[in-house]
Amino acid sequence: MTAADTADDRVLFDVDHDQRIATITLNNPGRHNTYDPAMRDAMARCLDQVAEDDDLTVVLLRGADGTFSTGADMNNAYGWYGEAAGGDAAAPKKPSQRRRLTVDRKSFGFYHNLMGFPKVTVGEIAGYALGGGFEMALMTDISVIAGDTKIGMPATRFLGPALGSLHMFFHRLGPVLARRLLLTGDVIEAGDLAHLGIFTETCDSASVTARARYWAEKAAKMPADGVVIAKEAFRLVEQSQVYQGEEVASYLFHAFGTNLQFAPGEFNFVKTRAQHGTKEAFRLRDEHFHVPEPEA
Repeated sequence: MTAADTADDRVLFDVDHDQRIATITLNNPGRHNTYDPAMRDAMARCLDQVAEDDDLTVVLLRGADGTFSTGADMNNAYGWYGEAAGGDAAAPKKPSQRRRLTVDRKSFGFYHNLMGFPKVTVGEIAGYALGGGFEMALMTDISVIAGDTKIGMPATRFLGPALGSLHMFFHRLGPVLARRLLLTGDVIEAGDLAHLGIFTETCDSASVTARARYWAEKAAKMPADGVVIAKEAFRLVEQSQVYQGEEVASYLFHAFGTNLQFAPGEFNFVKTRAQHGTKEAFRLRDEHFHVPEPEA
């Protein structure tokens, strides 16, 4: 199977029935494999195909050209909420709260389904794993990451710290690191966290593809029914101990967070992007949030 099966050539889908492994590749390298609603829906369709195929045990998630994903495409922030939110392209208006809740519920439904996916998920993570890309990396069952991969939630700098799958961040990262990343928007290298065991394996970038495939083939040797039973058992344990209310809390606080009021002197990404363009808005964002380290 190829990209044609996804109806979006920015998401590639390949199936190896001999090895019982499916591969989903984000194929938007010109934009560092950011994704928009259409790409996310294409990924969801691929995952549904894997879930429904009895002959597949593992899905390998990766990004084209050595970058996993820099998350949601923010070139048109309100575009995520559809034409009803954008209105006149020359003078877009903020979406209603009801629209935010409806759209965000669907968005976080995707992450919820990925986190509880019935087959083994393996992440091949390199280059950048930011925002939604970072979330997907953390949601995989087995994650192989290059030590120089840049990870974090930089969008908290313009959407607020109540962003993303909060229960998962605190569970997978621990409360100290989760608070640091969400309250500062810092981007750090994965190798700095290797000692914490957040990812299954940290290696050099040249080895990521081979190591991820190794883990995928290793997991694919397991009994398929046993894997599905185990994944449901894992989900039950996490839901009862950690993730109660995860999906509702995530989309609810994300919807509220995208309706922030900005005080004078605070950085407003949407307004800055409208005035200066997306590339310059990111530069100005980083300039605004830069605080030099104190001299020893």
